[in-house]
Amino acid sequence: MNGNKLAIVVGVSGSEASAAALRWAADEARRRHATLRVVRSWDAEFTAPYAAGGDLSRGQQREAACAELWAQMVTAFGPACPAGVVIELAEGVAERTLVDRSAGADLLVLGSASAGPGTGRSIGPVVRACLSRAQCPVVVVWGPLPTAQRRPPSSQRGQAAWPAGAAPRRELATVTG
Repeated sequence: MNGNKLAIVVGVSGSEASAAALRWAADEARRRHATLRVVRSWDAEFTAPYAAGGDLSRGQQREAACAELWAQMVTAFGPACPAGVVIELAEGVAERTLVDRSAGADLLVLGSASAGPGTGRSIGPVVRACLSRAQCPVVVVWGPLPTAQRRPPSSQRGQAAWPAGAAPRRELATVTG
């Protein structure tokens, strides 16, 4: 991406999962002394008129995407962006944009709240496309599920957490190194 220096690309969308991916990617870039490219895609072509922001002009949609990106950057880094961080607001479909940016990267980092190991839920289309077409290794950071998809603790579902007689024993263990 930029000569011999390692480059990490992270896709952000304003979600909690992409915020987790941004934090992970920033930490990884710091550890590896790599350039971090933060990419926020937006596509006016695919905004449904009934969706939030569907009645905005192309310029207003771009400004809204820019404001979301800025808010996510301030949340992650504070008011001053660290050295070695490049911010990009890219017009286009997220899947294509991120696959294109992966061509010059050493690592592509994405967040996903739709799935996680052992959840039985499907990954989203952006993650799926990047996993199958990215031109560099991809890391998926499993963020928290959106509030509507979170399962309440078993005590609130009216079920026992463990089948009767199978509950783990509660013992204090001390591990020494």
